[in-house]
Amino acid sequence: MIADKLFDAVKNQGPVCVGLDTDYNIIPHEFSKNYKTKGEAVYHFNKEIIERTYDIVACFKPQIAYYEALGLEGLKAYSKTLKYIKKKGCLSIGDIKRGDISKTAEMYAKAHFEGDFEGDMVTLNAYMGINGSIEPFLDYVKDKDKGIFVLARTSNKGAKDFQYLKNEQGEYLYESVAKALQNLSQDYIGNCGFSSVGAVVGCTNNEEGRKLRKQMSSLFFLIPGYGAQGGGAKDVIPYLINGNGGVVNSSRGIIGAYKNCDINPLDFGLASREAVIHMRDEIRAELKNEK
Repeated sequence: MIADKLFDAVKNQGPVCVGLDTDYNIIPHEFSKNYKTKGEAVYHFNKEIIERTYDIVACFKPQIAYYEALGLEGLKAYSKTLKYIKKKGCLSIGDIKRGDISKTAEMYAKAHFEGDFEGDMVTLNAYMGINGSIEPFLDYVKDKDKGIFVLARTSNKGAKDFQYLKNEQGEYLYESVAKALQNLSQDYIGNCGFSSVGAVVGCTNNEEGRKLRKQMSSLFFLIPGYGAQGGGAKDVIPYLINGNGGVVNSSRGIIGAYKNCDINPLDFGLASREAVIHMRDEIRAELKNEK
């Protein structure tokens, strides 16, 4: 199962997930000027990042919006990026956050678990219901070795608009989602003890994080909020179980690391590698402190 593969990747290479939120403007001009189109520049920039970090990360997470914004050329770059991640023997999370129902959800599942945009895992939104918006993806989880991460509680400021509304039982909406996902996860648990049905949980509130980790003990977590969104290594620890069960995403902090270094911009891949190593080692140090 994909959960076992992800578990092994975290165990062997650390919990860092590189977010390939590749805005064309983040690419050094000295590099992008060598390509005829923005899509080509984005793909080759990604390729260099992947080449320099694939052996020290758990997975890569291309955010599809950055590619859609470039039109057809961007979607070609998205597809080629996913294929290159697979070629390097790594796992990918297509950050698509789809959340429609019925036949539309079936088509989203087909689009992102087959063909040109095939990834190993995807992010989803369950606002329209588990049965309607999530269920069509589960056949792929069961039969095609795929995985999903469903939004549970995020780290953005707007999260409080809806995620913190309480129901008649006095529980927050995100807690209701957590319970539903924990129940759903039971049919897709791998040998590692975690499920191929996972959750997206932002890392900027430790108290809530500890509670959610207990509520969703079987789920792998995709943990955004590290770095640019204010989270640090210490914030991540409550979301892991014995150092595993979660991947910690950083996007701009890794792919744009060269901007904070006194190096030749064309060495951006090396700067990204150093950023991954620093992040990984910070998390491992905090895990030791917790023991």
